[in-house]
Parts: sequence; structure tokens; C-alpha cells
Amino acid sequence: MADHERDWSSYRPSKTLWGWSLVGASALTMVLGFTWGGWTTSGRAGVMTDIAVRDARADLVASVCVHNFVTANDAADNLKSLRAKSSWERDDFIKEGGWATIAGIDETVASATDACADQLIKLKELPQATDPVVSDS
Repeated sequence: MADHERDWSSYRPSKTLWGWSLVGASALTMVLGFTWGGWTTSGRAGVMTDIAVRDARADLVASVCVHNFVTANDAADNLKSLRAKSSWERDDFIKEGGWATIAGIDETVASATDACADQLIKLKELPQATDPVVSDS
């Protein structure tokens, strides 16, 4: 055997070295886990959940708003008026029109009116109803 192989095979680290090696490996594992491994704290997970709930609620209300806007009697005129407004006035126009109002929700859903206005502005033309409306009466 070569001298360096004999030196490694006879090496016996102390308990202190073993202890510090475990501490270092644990710290390195945690750093890598939280930076690249996708680990997260419970506080951060709670914040991410709150953001996801808020965004999903705003998307739902915006979809209902678009539906309410499009199915209104004067939708074409309202769309022209909406497009004539500046970007910061559009959410007020949507609020005043009542299209983003949903029964059972008293407060305004944050960013829902902006998302509704953005979706309406992106429409090339208003969708036409092809099926007759069915009612329970």
C-alpha cells in the first residue's frame, strides 16, 4: 500500500471533530434546503396561502363581473364607455356600474375590478348568446 492510503485508513477523528462535522453538515443541509430545496417555514406558508386565496377570490369575482357586464342590456355602449376611460378610471366605472357586486359579499374584493376591466378591454367583440336563457319558472 502507498503511504497516503495507510495514513487514511489509520486515521481516527476525535469526538469533537465528529460533533463539529455533524453540526456543519446539518447547517449546510438546512441552508441548501431553504434556498434551493423548496423548504419553507410555517409563517411563509401561511402568507403564501393568504395570497393564493386572495388571488383566487379576485379571479372569481372578475369572471362574474365580466359575465354581468356582457349580459347587461347596454353592454356595447358600456364597453365603448369603458374603453374611453383612462386606466385608473376603469375600476371606478366597474364599481359604479355594479357589475362586480356579488350577493353575500359586502366588501369590495381587492383587485377584482381591475382584473374585470382588463378582461373586458381585451375583448375584441362582445360574445353573443346562442342558447336561450332557461329559468325555473
